[in-house]
Amino acid sequence: MVVKGENMDGILDTIKKMLGIDPTDTSFDTDVITLINSAFMNLEQLNVGPFGGFSIKDNSAKWTDFLGSVTNQEAAKTYIYLKVKMVFDPPASSTVLEAYNRESQEVAYRLMMQAEPPSI
Repeated sequence: MVVKGENMDGILDTIKKMLGIDPTDTSFDTDVITLINSAFMNLEQLNVGPFGGFSIKDNSAKWTDFLGSVTNQEAAKTYIYLKVKMVFDPPASSTVLEAYNRESQEVAYRLMMQAEPPSI
């Protein structure tokens, strides 16, 4: 069942759901959008995503707008979630925070390696 207003492929709604926020709750949208756009800037510097960068303004942007038909960069969703989570809702445990940091670094490295064209 699709809830009215819920964008199943939407970037903002996906990240909100991963954060445990109901997609219909817009009270944190400004904060989450700002953090998502910061993560997009990081990905741009890793050559992941469209040339010239990418940002969202609301829940209308879809993952296909960012990734296009590229399926080997799906980890970008994980990276964006982790970056948003660590600032928006950081874990109380420093051990868990360090695990999030390590995971986001590993995902960033793998995305960067995937984005680089193979050398011949």
